[in-house]
Amino acid sequence: MISNLELNSLNFAYQNRPWEATLRTLLSELEKASVGSITLAPELCLTGYAYDKMKQAASFGEAALTKLLKASKNKTFGFTCIAKKESGFANRFYLLNDGKIIHTQDKAKLFPLGDEPKYFISGNTKDIKPFTYKGLKIGILICFELRFPKLWLELRGCDLILVPALWGKARKSHFQTLCDALAIANQCYVLSSNS
Repeated sequence: MISNLELNSLNFAYQNRPWEATLRTLLSELEKASVGSITLAPELCLTGYAYDKMKQAASFGEAALTKLLKASKNKTFGFTCIAKKESGFANRFYLLNDGKIIHTQDKAKLFPLGDEPKYFISGNTKDIKPFTYKGLKIGILICFELRFPKLWLELRGCDLILVPALWGKARKSHFQTLCDALAIANQCYVLSSNS
């Protein structure tokens, strides 16, 4: 079933770029995607780590979500953005299809060297588990979570694992190696997207 599915990985630099320009890029790429396809964008693709503007980034993400939901007609799109919670902010993954949010998951393993624990509230590793959508078992690992093979075990039995990330060019080979290992260990497809 998945071998006939079009999988699209958006890999582009968006740090220090106007947020509206990045949103236009995402909308344009989604428009080009085939009906029934799955497209994945890099981690925090709308704003990057906007630590100095978390409130504005969360508001922008909320407004962008409305536009991205409309663009998800007859296709599936996954991305993360800064999301406002009662007690702070989360790095939240959204999977959209046909104008609906079909799955959300907050990043559970925050990257200490990037100061994530200072700015984000971590999600729960118990939320890292397969879910079924349109006959596919799907799992999500957000960026740094890829470094924890214990989490790979939680996604055994998946047909597809999505990995939105911001590893950058310097760590590209490490990212690719871990994605390949995840696919081999779990005997599944891995769709990854890096900044």
